[in-house]
Amino acid sequence: MPKPLAEEHPSYFSKYINLVDANSVAEAVTIYAPLLQKFYSSLPEEKAGYAYAPGKWTIKDLLQHVIDTERIFSYRVVRIARKDKTPLASFDENSYAANAAAGNRTLASLVEEFLAVRKSTDLLLNSLSEAQLAETGVASNMPVTANAIGFIIFGHLLHHKQVLEERYL
Repeated sequence: MPKPLAEEHPSYFSKYINLVDANSVAEAVTIYAPLLQKFYSSLPEEKAGYAYAPGKWTIKDLLQHVIDTERIFSYRVVRIARKDKTPLASFDENSYAANAAAGNRTLASLVEEFLAVRKSTDLLLNSLSEAQLAETGVASNMPVTANAIGFIIFGHLLHHKQVLEERYL
C-alpha cells in the first residue's frame, strides 16, 4: 500500500510521514528497521543521563518515550486493522515521561526493551494485508488509517534520531 495521502491522517503527522522515504510500510520495515536498530543500540552509556538543556529529557527519557509511543501506535494499528471502530484516546507524552522513571533504569535495559518492541511492531506491520492497512479508525478524535500509523511509527523514530544526533551526541 503506498504512502498515505493527506486525508488519511491528521495534518500534524505529516512531519513524521514526510521523513519516511518508502513506497509502503513493508518497504519502510525493510529500509529502516536495521538502521534504527543499529542507531538506538549504539547510544553511548556515558551520555545516558545527559539532557541538552535544563528541563529537557535525558537520552534515557527520550528512549523510553519512543518505546511508549511505539507501543501506543502499534496498539492503534491493531485496533484499526481489525476493524475496531471504538475511538482511541490521545495520550500525554509529558505525563508518560514524568511517570516512567527511565532515570532509574540502565540504558542497556531500555535498549533491550526498544529492540523487542521494534521487532514486535515490524512483525505486526508485515503481517497486515493491503485491506487491513487501508482500514480507517479514529485516534485522538481524528480519522487515521492503519497504513498512516505505520508510516508515523517510522517517522517518529527518525525524528527522534535526528534530535539525538543534533542535540545529544
